[in-house]
Amino acid sequence: MPTAAPETGQSAPFLIISSDTHAGLRTEEYREFLERRYHPQLDLYLRWQESTAEVRQQTQNEEFVRDWYEDNDEGLRASWDAERRNRELDRDGVAGEVIFPDADAVSATTAAPFGAGIGMAGGAYDPELALAGARAHNRWLADLCRQSPARRRGVIVAPIVGNVAAAAAEIRRAHADGLRGGIMIPSLWGHGNRPYHDQEYDRVWAVCEELRLPVQTHAGAAPGADLGRHLGLYATEVAWWSARPMWFFIWTGVFERFPDLRFGVQECGLWWVADTLWQMDVAYEREHGTKKLASFGEHMRRRPSEYFDANCFVGGSTAKRRELSERYQIGVRNILWGNDFPHPEGTWPHTREWLRHMFADVPEDETRVMLGEAAVETFAFDREELAPVARRIGPLPADIGQDQPARRSAGEPAAAPSGRHWLDGPDVPKIATLRREKGRPGSPG
Repeated sequence: MPTAAPETGQSAPFLIISSDTHAGLRTEEYREFLERRYHPQLDLYLRWQESTAEVRQQTQNEEFVRDWYEDNDEGLRASWDAERRNRELDRDGVAGEVIFPDADAVSATTAAPFGAGIGMAGGAYDPELALAGARAHNRWLADLCRQSPARRRGVIVAPIVGNVAAAAAEIRRAHADGLRGGIMIPSLWGHGNRPYHDQEYDRVWAVCEELRLPVQTHAGAAPGADLGRHLGLYATEVAWWSARPMWFFIWTGVFERFPDLRFGVQECGLWWVADTLWQMDVAYEREHGTKKLASFGEHMRRRPSEYFDANCFVGGSTAKRRELSERYQIGVRNILWGNDFPHPEGTWPHTREWLRHMFADVPEDETRVMLGEAAVETFAFDREELAPVARRIGPLPADIGQDQPARRSAGEPAAAPSGRHWLDGPDVPKIATLRREKGRPGSPG
């Protein structure tokens, strides 16, 4: 657990933790981590993977792909080589990382077996095989994390749709094996399967709450049969599918049954968060659009935004400046940064330049929270263990353009009083009166 207080000031390097990195073997190399009885199925899966390569290539910018591999051939070895990985993280100024599967986001050659990767979707995999593939990846990842345990938090791949009890058992096993980066569940549960508000999944949430493992979704899965090769549809919708489980948890009582459970949405941007919280809060307050609904929020004792603050976070990998401008509405401590290493849509190998572009005019105290401190709390990094790494590789405030002292001290509010206009505006007294008249618990503001 973290012990030392965070270092601050112009002479203190940033402690940077990427909440979204990726690592993995080439799919065929998972064989030694896979139970022998599944080797014949792995051979079939590899042949299928090879047969679909041409289709996948048709969705790629061939010139970009060629240049990407030529320019980064050596660095990409860090996808599975622990020593090289540390060197690449050092170059980026990243002291700690939370590791998801599927290192190769271009050719998909490092995909975990049987669909147990970031594209994992219930209904699109065989539950038994997906769990076998997840175990193989989790075993390998535990070995990688053991080589720099202070710097790494490996995410447990958990295909919970289709075999909840077996997935819960694998979560316990992988945690005992050293994986501490939370779990990754399918973004889509698929047609005919039970959605995540169903209490069938409670045994998984109970294990995660007990072991203090955040439940996470990661961008990647989408209903491909509907989208076809219209990549604009995919780019527009993919974040929505991975964010969707969050409001299932909030609206349906999951956080009431498991008040210490954490849920995170990774690599889906930040652009949707503030407006989603506003929309959900307004609906919960029974404004004009929801007055007619009889059964509404009966599982809840707090506003959606309050559950979000207590139980949720968002991994804003390679967030845009416009998104950071809404950080007070989202909540600064709810935002975790990621470099998406080693995916080409991430900031590696130019992270230091990206940081200067993104954070030059953000107060230093807030920058420290988003770049590392929020991840320390969420994933139980030991700040004292990471401090020597940060002193060695971390950029100083001046290095990312923060040449002046922070405009606010860490103890002052980001915006008066909550940072969320819908809770502080002139309509709040009216809403509070309606809540009292309806007998709703609590009051806004």
